[in-house]
Amino acid sequence: MEARAIARYVRVSPRKARMVIDLIRGKKVQRAREILQFSDRNVAEVIEKCLNSAVANAEREGMRAENLVVKSTYADEGPTLKRFRPRAKGSASRIRKRSCHITIIVAPREEA
Repeated sequence: MEARAIARYVRVSPRKARMVIDLIRGKKVQRAREILQFSDRNVAEVIEKCLNSAVANAEREGMRAENLVVKSTYADEGPTLKRFRPRAKGSASRIRKRSCHITIIVAPREEA
């Protein structure tokens, strides 16, 4: 039995999100919360909300929060907003504002 939570359309590039979610993969939920709480990255706040949502979903199915482990986490690429910035001699360069979908799956310790 496992529970999941998905944070969609997060306005941060998937590469930056993966730097943080790699820190919590395979850890106990309490330890993962501590790591996210003291992380310097801004995306850690969004990932912590997603983790709390996954734990709440697990508790609704009868699992205990103390026994949960972060089974898997991943950040998939979302839609990219394309913008333009003026440059020299009347030209323009493209700015890509990336987004991502963050998925966190938690499971009881024996299963993970």
